[in-house]
Amino acid sequence: MTRFFLAALALLVALPTALPAAAEEIGSVGYRFKWLGPNDKIVVEAFDDPDLAGITCYLARARTGGLKGMVGLAEDPPYASISCHQVGPVDGDKAEKLKSPHEVFSERASLIFKTTQVVRFYDPKRRALIYLTYTDRVIEGSPQNSISVVPVGLR
Repeated sequence: MTRFFLAALALLVALPTALPAAAEEIGSVGYRFKWLGPNDKIVVEAFDDPDLAGITCYLARARTGGLKGMVGLAEDPPYASISCHQVGPVDGDKAEKLKSPHEVFSERASLIFKTTQVVRFYDPKRRALIYLTYTDRVIEGSPQNSISVVPVGLR
């Protein structure tokens, strides 16, 4: 039984996490000194909406350093902030047809079981895209979240 569990765990770790959008690191700042390994930091990343050209989201989130962070075994805190902006022309008709809610970004926040996600919603009454970021875990997620709103095709 232990062999089966270890094999299943190894398979889960080896499987690539599907990333609806790839994030580009813009920069980071350290917020907690660590004697061994890298400091804890806040990382700012950017990603473009994978389904709708002209929208870029900026995500700021905490990353755990130290020895565990250096080797990829640390669990990142569930704190994140998001700001999305129109950076080019946006097809309002296409926005209306998008699946809502829809995950547009996902990245592991621990070795397994915990992810930071961005989900996009469309509000047809107000013609707006809403981007929500949060962290979930298989057993217990965190209610901490952040949203950003992008108006689409104002008339």
